[in-house]
Amino acid sequence: MLFEMEAGQQFVGSRGESLQHGQSGTLPHFLEEPVDAYIIKSNPIKLRCRARPALQIFFKCNGEWVHQSQHMSQEHTDLGTERGLKIREVMINVSRQQVEDFHGPEDYWCLCVAWSHLGTSKSRKASVRIAYLRKNFEQDPQGTEVPLNGMIVLHCRPPEGVPVAEVEWLKNEESLSSDGVIDTRGDHNLIISEARLSDSGNYTCVASNIVAKRRSATATVVVFVDGGWGEWSEWSVCSSDCERQRGRECTAPEPKHGGRLCDGVALATDNCTGGLCTQNRKLLHDAKPQGVENSSDVALYLGLAAGLVTVVLLIIAVTLYRRSQSEYGVDVIDSSALTGGFQSFSFKTSRQANPLLINSSIQPDLTVSRTYTSPMCFQDSIDKELMAERSLLDPLPDLKVKGVAERAEYHVVSHPQTFPRGLAPDYRGVAVGTTLGRREKNLFTPQVTATHSRPLHKATAVFGHAGGRLVVPNTGISLLVPHGGITEDTTWEMHMIINQEDSSTLSEDGPEIFLSPAVTYGPPGLDLSCPIAMTIAHCAEVAADNWTIRLKRQMQDNKWEEVMSVDEESTSCYCLLEAQRCHVLLEHPGRYALVGEPLTVEAAKRLRLAVFGSPDTSNSLSFTLRVYCVDDTPHAFQEVAAGERSRGGRLLEEPKMMLFRGNTFSLQVSIQDVPQLLWSIKPFTTCQEFSFSQVWASNQRPLQCAFSLERYSHSSSQLSCKISVRQVKGEEQILQVYTSVVENEKGVVPFFTQSDCTITSQTGSRAFKIPLSIRQRISATFDTANAKGKDWQLLAQKLHIDRNLCYFACQESPSSVILSLWEAQHQDSGDLDSLASALEEISKVQSPRTAMIGFSKEERDSEFTKLGRVVLP
Repeated sequence: MLFEMEAGQQFVGSRGESLQHGQSGTLPHFLEEPVDAYIIKSNPIKLRCRARPALQIFFKCNGEWVHQSQHMSQEHTDLGTERGLKIREVMINVSRQQVEDFHGPEDYWCLCVAWSHLGTSKSRKASVRIAYLRKNFEQDPQGTEVPLNGMIVLHCRPPEGVPVAEVEWLKNEESLSSDGVIDTRGDHNLIISEARLSDSGNYTCVASNIVAKRRSATATVVVFVDGGWGEWSEWSVCSSDCERQRGRECTAPEPKHGGRLCDGVALATDNCTGGLCTQNRKLLHDAKPQGVENSSDVALYLGLAAGLVTVVLLIIAVTLYRRSQSEYGVDVIDSSALTGGFQSFSFKTSRQANPLLINSSIQPDLTVSRTYTSPMCFQDSIDKELMAERSLLDPLPDLKVKGVAERAEYHVVSHPQTFPRGLAPDYRGVAVGTTLGRREKNLFTPQVTATHSRPLHKATAVFGHAGGRLVVPNTGISLLVPHGGITEDTTWEMHMIINQEDSSTLSEDGPEIFLSPAVTYGPPGLDLSCPIAMTIAHCAEVAADNWTIRLKRQMQDNKWEEVMSVDEESTSCYCLLEAQRCHVLLEHPGRYALVGEPLTVEAAKRLRLAVFGSPDTSNSLSFTLRVYCVDDTPHAFQEVAAGERSRGGRLLEEPKMMLFRGNTFSLQVSIQDVPQLLWSIKPFTTCQEFSFSQVWASNQRPLQCAFSLERYSHSSSQLSCKISVRQVKGEEQILQVYTSVVENEKGVVPFFTQSDCTITSQTGSRAFKIPLSIRQRISATFDTANAKGKDWQLLAQKLHIDRNLCYFACQESPSSVILSLWEAQHQDSGDLDSLASALEEISKVQSPRTAMIGFSKEERDSEFTKLGRVVLP
């Protein structure tokens, strides 16, 4: 406003001066107005204004006057007019920072206002925009095969850009211009109405503007010609066999570029006497070669004999297999189990044998590669555990090694109290279990559940006062029952079940979606004295604060009620959110799930992409590729693996992770670089699309699309191609396929190094990383407040569990609950380094006076150091 007043004062002064000289008034006329401009990279642009007659010219941008100091002006007199009117020219610079800092309903704009002694005139508005051109095309052209004289249509949607990109088509890297046959329309599509053989080639869509030039993926167009028969030749002379022949050639036209061969025979044979010619005094059509009847009988008997032998061998094989399974099956499974209930299973693509060429028919090795950790099954680690406990407890003179004796007693002790909530009576007072480890050690443990009829997504086990761990294999879901959580002389049969839920059950029109499976644990009347720790895998990208993630519980009316938000404080529940899983401390049984509400369009969920393949059983020349897009959780991928295992599919490429953002754009899956001369694909199937809602609210359910390919001959046993999975205006992942289509004859390749785990629980000290005696000593030490702050709050801080401390403050033993949460965090790491390091750091905090009752000065000074050392094996 001050600048506007100054400009008006200058105008009034100039007007008075002009009136004194007797000049007649004329409104300013613009000789040059500011034009729309684009800022390229970080280079500022210049806006110009020129008017006559003009005493003053000032720029106004976005409704605000530009300061006079930022104007560069020139003035001269127009000698071509009678009165010598003044011409004034003004210029300003606009920087990229100015445009980026402006937030308004329209683009950044500027106009200029010119004054004369009669009044003012305004120029046109000139918009200033930052020029850019995105990298990815919204739609790439897709390769195609068309018959001669057919129509070729190649679609191209250029990347978003300012200014709008211009599109040019290249054929074999040379510019392609429109003519009578080739039409490049305003919608950027390339249309060839009548395909010629010369139209075969590699087509590329090129988009460019003042900033950059982008090239699309190359689309291979093949114009093929189906073969046609020529005229028949004349009949040949009648032979001694009373036959004549004639032939024709597949040259009208000759098949080209993979076109179909001619149907029918090239050589025809006919009786040249009309059936009158005879052999051995019989008509030709009645004559049979000698020995035909005898040979037919021999073939029949040989076939029956071969079938009988096959049936006998099959019966013998089945009998041997059943014996081997019943004698060795349990031990084979148990000996391959892993410590702590977790195992890393790996994927490795079949192209590891030769990454540059089409893969040979060697089976891919899936036992090494990048690991994907999820709970699998347990290992018999009794030997290692006994050795570890002795070494752990040696540094502490006042701790006795009694874990071994306790465990031996526990295996034979009976439970006098009635089992609650329908517990199977077979467990009562009986040591029920399974053989663990080598056959020489028959350690029967009632705590370990191993049933071969267990459902795929359910785990059940019996727990007592010693506590334990329950795992649903291969799903990332586990439950930790702390020691002492169940009263003595009481046992509970506990279970965990994974349920599929629909996001529509959350709210009718709400933006929330499920980020994890829904997990039920029980039984409903379960009564525990301390919280259990549940670990749930999720698929949210939590690196940025783009989500509000909540833990919800399903009520009796099937509605979901919020328990807590992971970012808020609560005394009823605790959530520790990590990159791929969440650890929850719960006190009440029920069905729980993690749900998320996106805060911005940048909110993303992780997808896991995988491609499987298998031959078509109905057509030996066909091969099907199936592409799956699932939430990036072990449970979701298990659904895919189970389905593919049943249909004999093979994993053709290591699964990849992709971020799918909440920007409402769809997911496109396309197949590229298929060898056109060796393979054909069904028309209009090279690019398939999932809507945004299908992917965003998939809720652990696999999304699948299939590509059906057919090879031209059995000699084409190799297949190489690319599978592109991209979100429009988002990320893209490429799955490279190199495989042999005959590999399946050798047997189905397993997806996991261990796929049939049946041991889902551990109880007692075997289920915990920290031995019970050490755990009790740490809890007793830190539950009591220390003069120097060496209490459970410092323990939580050193273990990086220092949020929502009010929850631990409400617990009877805060340190014990903190250690339970630490156990859940490190169930798959198998080491105690972080706990030992935390205790050693606490020992460095010097206390000015004795704060540990019952310890001498020497014992007090070394107590925390001992605790730090004692947890290290």
